[in-house]
Amino acid sequence: MNPTPTSNAKRYKTIFSLLLIIALVIWSGYSTGFSLQSLAIGWPEMMNLMREMLPPDWSYFSEIADPMLDTMRMAVLGTTFGSLLALPVALLSASNVFKSRWIYMPVRFVLNIIRTIPDLLLASVFVAVFGIGALPGIFALTVLSFGIVAKLFYEALENIDNGPLEAMTAVGANKYKWITFGVLPQALAPYLSFVLFTFEINIRAAAVLGLVGAGGIGLFYDKTLGYFEYPKVTAIIIFTLIIVMVIDYTSTKVRERLL
Repeated sequence: MNPTPTSNAKRYKTIFSLLLIIALVIWSGYSTGFSLQSLAIGWPEMMNLMREMLPPDWSYFSEIADPMLDTMRMAVLGTTFGSLLALPVALLSASNVFKSRWIYMPVRFVLNIIRTIPDLLLASVFVAVFGIGALPGIFALTVLSFGIVAKLFYEALENIDNGPLEAMTAVGANKYKWITFGVLPQALAPYLSFVLFTFEINIRAAAVLGLVGAGGIGLFYDKTLGYFEYPKVTAIIIFTLIIVMVIDYTSTKVRERLL
């Protein structure tokens, strides 16, 4: 059978997309100075570093247990505060909840600005204001959580079933009742799922915020790397990995039940 014009168009589109991706990869590598030769030259040094990091200093676990708990506390507080602040902002950002472009477009613009700021930069700013410790890390994680949850939640809100909302509007429900009994019940499960997902992200983020003085286990990353105590660095990495895996598994099971 001869190929149809539609199949030819799809084939050309696929070929064009692949060529475009390859061109972007080559251009990006050339612009950043990436080369396989540099990788080959640096590979032996990478192997030497790996050998210096092994075996881990298992005795270091007892020293970093409390800082790891501080990291988890920072993630819990930052996720909680940020998620609560994100709830009303997400409602204002959803075009099917507040239909005026003069409301949801400016709010989305502010959210885009917030998500543009790196968490390490936020932590550095808060450290400069509040000093070294866990408090700047909590504030940085709060802003990070706020941006993530608000973005994901307002997109979920725009995909809810409009049938109950139209029925409530027909019987004269006001905006408060419309949101409380029509919008939020449909989006509660996705919201909780986004909160758990953000908590996973914050555990990883909190582990490195200490590099700029924002408390937690990151302070020990900075200290051990500064003194070239690589077996201790490996112990921190393994400890962090264990915590992250436990939290990932737990939150995944909880999200499965919610959804």
